[in-house]
Amino acid sequence: MRSNPSRVLPWRLIALLIAMSAVLSACDFLGSDTPMTFLEDDPEIRAHPDYPVVVREVGDLEDKIIVERDVWITVRDGTRLSANVFRPRAEGKYPVVMALTAYDKNKGPDLYPKLLRNALSENFDLGKFAVSPWTAWEGPDPVYWVSQGYALVYLDSRGFATSEGDPGTASMQDRDDFYDAIEWAGTQPWSNGNVGTNGVSYLAIAQWVAASGNPPHLKAIVPWEGQSDAYREVLYHGGIPETAFTGFWIRKVRSGANGSPLPPPFIFKIAHRNPAFMRWVQSRPNARTGIDLPRIRVPALIAATWSDQGLHTRGSFEGYKQMASEQKWLYTHGRQKWGVYYSDDALRTQTEFFDHFLKGEDNGFERRPAVRLEVRESLEQYTARFEEDWPIPDTDYREFYLHGDSGELRKTAPASSTERTYDSEAGSAVFNYTFQEDTELTGNMKLKLWVSMEQGDDMDLFVSVDKLDAEGEVVNFYAKMGYTKGPVAMGWLRVSQRALDPERSTPAQPWLLHDEALPVEQGDVIPVEVEILPSSTLFHAGESLRLTVQGRDFFDHPSLGHHYAVNRGP
Repeated sequence: MRSNPSRVLPWRLIALLIAMSAVLSACDFLGSDTPMTFLEDDPEIRAHPDYPVVVREVGDLEDKIIVERDVWITVRDGTRLSANVFRPRAEGKYPVVMALTAYDKNKGPDLYPKLLRNALSENFDLGKFAVSPWTAWEGPDPVYWVSQGYALVYLDSRGFATSEGDPGTASMQDRDDFYDAIEWAGTQPWSNGNVGTNGVSYLAIAQWVAASGNPPHLKAIVPWEGQSDAYREVLYHGGIPETAFTGFWIRKVRSGANGSPLPPPFIFKIAHRNPAFMRWVQSRPNARTGIDLPRIRVPALIAATWSDQGLHTRGSFEGYKQMASEQKWLYTHGRQKWGVYYSDDALRTQTEFFDHFLKGEDNGFERRPAVRLEVRESLEQYTARFEEDWPIPDTDYREFYLHGDSGELRKTAPASSTERTYDSEAGSAVFNYTFQEDTELTGNMKLKLWVSMEQGDDMDLFVSVDKLDAEGEVVNFYAKMGYTKGPVAMGWLRVSQRALDPERSTPAQPWLLHDEALPVEQGDVIPVEVEILPSSTLFHAGESLRLTVQGRDFFDHPSLGHHYAVNRGP
């Protein structure tokens, strides 16, 4: 395989380049919200160094909380969905925090050590967090929210755990079900009529579904790291099939599904070999997703992370950009997802958001700048500040050029055409740029290449951006699923899937159509644009950016990967 970055023009890298010296004087840095630092001295954690979750005792709060399990909620077609309700024992009407799950509302902290058996390695760090034993997997903690003056409702999705019906995920049926369940919660005698949703991953995706229906009693949502375009963000990365997570996830949810079974994992193996077929399947009326971002008008607090590339990063930022809500906020971070979600700072932000929109408190939340921006320096070091929107207004977009002969990135184009080759099975094309002043890269980056191949009939491009310290050593960050150490940012492209949507593509972000496969002939020089997912990183003077292009994944991951590469030979 041959990479020809300057056969026509050198490739163009578009990033947000902000000189840190120009930003410091105008920004209030908030570096005090490291998640759960107080737990480091907890003897229970020291006794279980590989156990990520501390289960807090309910204690005397159990006498102050009414717990109702497996409450039936009947939806419009007569199907009964099963809910757990936690609410203050004191009489009154309370706002409702609701979580909709396909993972069984009665399973929670006990699942985390099971994950550890397959996930622990030197490169995998789940972090630490603390929840009560009533907390469902990736859901809000009932003890915390009831103590804040809320009722909390967990709901099993149709066909999962103890809910009736045939299972589906993020479907139009789910939208109707969630609509009806939210309306039920908003009209109970213990409810003040204001319902908010909250939760991580699938529990965030379910919120995009619910909010797309705009149920009247839904007044606020907190989708915390959830994809909003399954095709681009989970199934196919730049047209390259993601082959590990889909099977892992289907096996996980099938074990708790009732009624007609979900598709077996081998169905996705067939679909992985034909992106156009899968796109056609997704477009069918009975398979249409329940997510419709431009329909969503409810206030939203969205968590988006630099550290979940290949799963939730892109979808959270796209959710913020595409939803129609006039009141929306973005909480960004680059650390472990569960530790941040249950951290003091994140819980304080979620609570102030709900207090304003569900309790009607005049706490100033509506005047808060839209974006909490977390800028990373290393795996554990970061600073945080606030910005007015995303992408950041008045961004300074810069072009850099690839010099194939020297392996450098430069601000000026080479005097003549250059090229660089690599073996697609074991080699890489690497390019470096050393910063002369402190520089912040925040946002999307785009890589434009001119590529050709010597063998095969298609090409897969895997792209990474790394940070090197002043001594040339790689600086690791949390990269995949918020736990694995890896690069600053990543991007992918199958060259036959290179067709761009001219209406949705921007100078900083190409948008692939995925409507048909374009020809890739040996020896042809083909221009392509690769979307590099959002990130935010500070480079000090003397530190370097390293761009790598190759034909395979950059590191192994227990549940994310691409095993059907099409590359052949050099």
